Amino acid sequence: MTLEKLFEPTVMFFGLTNFPVTFQTMINKILWNLINTGKVVSFIDNVILGMEEEEGHDEVVKEVVRRLAEKNLYVKLEKCK
Repeated sequence: MTLEKLFEPTVMFFGLTNFPVTFQTMINKILWNLINTGKVVSFIDNVILGMEEEEGHDEVVKEVVRRLAEKNLYVKLEKCK
């Protein structure tokens, strides 16, 4: 609290305790329709593609990477299998 009013930051600080929840919400918004179809599951900084058949898998991977790139996010190759 300041002398005039409550201090309300306009940007997110690094180390903010709610950051994982905020990041999860952002990822859910970016991939919402792929998550709703059951092809993609996200958990904070992990995106898992779970498809029973291989057909269409490459297209889903390309779509996920494209959407992440549009938001200036990237995928670590060492985490990909």
